[in-house]
Amino acid sequence: MAMKRNGKSPVSSESDEKVMFFKDVSLGPHATQLRFRLIHFWEARNPIKKTLIGLELLLIDELGTVIQGFIPPGRIKKYLPDMKQGSVYQLNNFYGSKNKPMYRVADHIATVSFTWNSEMSVLHEVPISFDEDRFRFHSYEDFEANCDLKGDLYDVVGHMKLVNGQTLIERPILDEVEIAASRRIMVHVQSHDGPVMKLYLWDHAATDFCKKFNSYENTPTVLLVTTVNTKRLGGTLALTSISSTRLFMDYDVQPTKDYFTWLASNPEIANQVSAEVVTKREALTIAEIFSYMTQESAKDAFFECTATIDDVVHGSAWYYIGCSECHAKATKGATSLICTNTRCEKVNTTGVAQYRAKISVYDNSEQAFFVLLGDAGRELTGRHASELVTNYFEANEHKGADHEVPVPEALISIIGQTHKFCVKVTDHNFSGNTRAITVTKILSLDTPPPTEVSVESNIAATSEETVKTGNEVCGTSNGRGDPADGESKRISADAETSTAKRPRC
Repeated sequence: MAMKRNGKSPVSSESDEKVMFFKDVSLGPHATQLRFRLIHFWEARNPIKKTLIGLELLLIDELGTVIQGFIPPGRIKKYLPDMKQGSVYQLNNFYGSKNKPMYRVADHIATVSFTWNSEMSVLHEVPISFDEDRFRFHSYEDFEANCDLKGDLYDVVGHMKLVNGQTLIERPILDEVEIAASRRIMVHVQSHDGPVMKLYLWDHAATDFCKKFNSYENTPTVLLVTTVNTKRLGGTLALTSISSTRLFMDYDVQPTKDYFTWLASNPEIANQVSAEVVTKREALTIAEIFSYMTQESAKDAFFECTATIDDVVHGSAWYYIGCSECHAKATKGATSLICTNTRCEKVNTTGVAQYRAKISVYDNSEQAFFVLLGDAGRELTGRHASELVTNYFEANEHKGADHEVPVPEALISIIGQTHKFCVKVTDHNFSGNTRAITVTKILSLDTPPPTEVSVESNIAATSEETVKTGNEVCGTSNGRGDPADGESKRISADAETSTAKRPRC
């Protein structure tokens, strides 16, 4: 009887004779049994068409061997209800398919593919010890060698200087509104024996980072990120998250505990992280922002700008209908609303009105158009856009579904007010496509400015397609665009009008 690597012997039984260890899995069909812990699972989608390819799994057996698993899309519903990260399972019958060369997360040559006669069940009483997790740490040289090859995805652990979108985080907590506006967090990570690397966390990984970071009473310093993809951005090596990425901090798992202990013994190492790209989030006038937008070296940036509201622009939609789940723009389907966010794609979503109001502002230097998105509109009016739309139709029941909702009094009442705005300028502003500036939040007039960083303009290489208007409002999407752009470009009359209709479905 084989001994476990940790010295423990598996409990003997008749069924044990049929159990196969991962190290013995070969290519081809297997009418045998596997026992494993489910470390992680995630959706695999076609990067171009966004269609579901299947469910990817990361599995570990009692010997500590890790292997990838795969469930075809037609069989996901059968297994998904019983799948829980960390649980132990028994699988009868499977096919050993060849491990894919792209975005590989395990060293094994085979992948455990679920077939027509596969049967998986939860093991509630587990007489055998299974490791909780297993990581693939490699050197900086390995990251360099695999850069842009879309090959193996390794894990990285190190200490960090945090950059939220464009903001260097020192505390208070990460700002979820600014994360939603940029869809990503950048973290400077340095391992104990390597140079500083830029790690970009996108979509769900950025959200998970925000939640985990804010859950700590003290600012965490150690970060472990799994299955990162290596890219060369602006000539330098960068690590980016993908759908399989997981995050751990400080005392979450043994590797972060070990690194935290090592870092405590070497405090001088933590101060070596380069922050030369970090600058203050400047308070600029409108004229200075316009001047910045014309500079050849201009990059995405957040600024503070104190301005007075002169008017609310009429004749264009002041809100759009968004998906209730992710707040991306929802469009009319044959019988229901369909979310335009390719990572959500709900075909029967509930439409919720979200702010996208264009206002005219001025200061002592210049006039400009600002676009209020999401919470920025609510902060100014004290009312949710959905509330205002609902109230209008309740008071005007005779209005048809195609009726355009006029600018409400709640927005008109902000005319004449002076506020400090946190504004975002992007490459669309730099290219001259639009001068309308997006407002991400309303600041207190006496709020001290936090620090921010200018982000590389070529980071768009890590996104997959252009965002439709409104996709960046507190939700995930697949590209870097700016909701303000749709306002200035005035897409088509039909597209613009459709966002201001009240869908009856």
